Amino acid sequence: MTTTAVSEANRLVDPHGGELVNLLVGPGRSAELEVEASELRKWELTPRQLCDIEQLITGAFSPLKGFMNRGDYEGVRDEMRLTDGTLWPMPIVLDVPAEFATSLSEGDRLALMHPEGVLTAVLTVGDVWQPDRTEEAEKVFGTADEYHPGINTLLNDTGEYYVGGSLESVRASQHHTYAGLRHTPAELRQEFESRGWSQVVAFQTRNPMHRAHVELTRRAAEQVSANLLIHPVVGLTKPGDVEYHTRVRCYRAILDGYAENSAALSLLQLAMRMGGPREAVWHAIVRKNYGCTHFIVGRDHAGPGNDADGNPFYGPYDAQYLVEEHRDELGIDVVTFQEVVYDGTSDRYMTRDELTDASEVMNLSGTELRDRLQTGADIPEWFSFPSVIEELRKSYPAMNERGFNVFIVGDSPSASTSLGNAIAEMLLEEGSRPVTVLDDSGLTTDTINLVAREASRNGGAVISIPSSGDGTEAAQQFGFGEGVFVWVQQGIGVDGADVSIDPDMTPGEGASAVMGHLSSFGLIS
Repeated sequence: MTTTAVSEANRLVDPHGGELVNLLVGPGRSAELEVEASELRKWELTPRQLCDIEQLITGAFSPLKGFMNRGDYEGVRDEMRLTDGTLWPMPIVLDVPAEFATSLSEGDRLALMHPEGVLTAVLTVGDVWQPDRTEEAEKVFGTADEYHPGINTLLNDTGEYYVGGSLESVRASQHHTYAGLRHTPAELRQEFESRGWSQVVAFQTRNPMHRAHVELTRRAAEQVSANLLIHPVVGLTKPGDVEYHTRVRCYRAILDGYAENSAALSLLQLAMRMGGPREAVWHAIVRKNYGCTHFIVGRDHAGPGNDADGNPFYGPYDAQYLVEEHRDELGIDVVTFQEVVYDGTSDRYMTRDELTDASEVMNLSGTELRDRLQTGADIPEWFSFPSVIEELRKSYPAMNERGFNVFIVGDSPSASTSLGNAIAEMLLEEGSRPVTVLDDSGLTTDTINLVAREASRNGGAVISIPSSGDGTEAAQQFGFGEGVFVWVQQGIGVDGADVSIDPDMTPGEGASAVMGHLSSFGLIS
């Protein structure tokens, strides 16, 4: 195994490039920048840019000292190299729309603003250029298939121009949660020193941790005689992932499963690209900058899943192969593992190569886990910890415990009102939830949507009956993210409706049809 470069002063691994970057200026310069920024052109940072700039400022992206200029970008895109030859696999650029970029020139100063209206940093423009983003996708991700979430973002949600340049920062972040779990690289290095940790293995995850993950991390730490850093990403991850507040509660819940002073939890505000092999190299460099001597790379690390035809974008061990290829210059030892699975015969977890002919591999896929949460079915204790399942059930209650919205669209306001009242009466008879009926008499459609979302978020049943026009546009703009949304059309043709009510039906018959739909989804009994 390659020996990592270790600093004599603190016995921790040296940062990538040899120096831990810190782009925060002192109080005097900060005050000057605040005054200067009031006269500068401003750019409001996007969620992804907020993640990137925080890691640039704190040194997690050392040796980068700002957003990449064109030379570094092209070297990274084509060869995974900065212009000075340093290994770096992922472009880190400030993307902006064409109308903003075309008025920028080299040497311009640009105020980079947090969405809450405060100054984050001032950028001195070094380069402005229009990249070939399809070429970037093919070289960085290995494909231009927009079914890949990272490529979809790159090609459809990224500005047409890139701006590169150096940064002077007045503040690194604007977080309001988990102050005790957020650390800069310098702070985490100091934490390792105070604990007496000189060998630290990092574990990257964007998912809740279950028994297999705990077993894998224990084995990794034991294998290299190191302490464990659980370092989950709480920035941008894959669409559909468990939201990070729930995940943080799950991570806290499993900490007691490790020996005292053997494991620590720290949150990483990173914007993942789901870039598979290249992203694994990137993640290793970031953990090296945080002071870790080892990094776990498991099966399908940072993989985006399958394409539209059901084929994986990357092989299960492609990420391991690439980090092994660059092991010597990465300067952090990589711990590779096969998939860890549960053997029902021996009642223990083991890697695939440890299985015997007598083994009975038992799996619970992510889809099956979601189904069991949705229906309230038991989740086997061999799969996860009761404390983790409890947290997941809080955030993802069974269907019969969730709130829902019934949004009625019709060509007759009086008929829609009669139908809504009939549905409400039947729901009150069923008795599982409080019921609220909303119409737009004196209320805007936006207000109805807001109230409906809040009521359903808290487990209520909401009947929304807009009377302005046919309500179709309002239904299409409704906030689908809260509770369960049921779109009912009455007497008009509306594409996408969940339930269609024949105009000849009585209100009671129409309400019975809606109740049947709700029952079929397990929302009511």
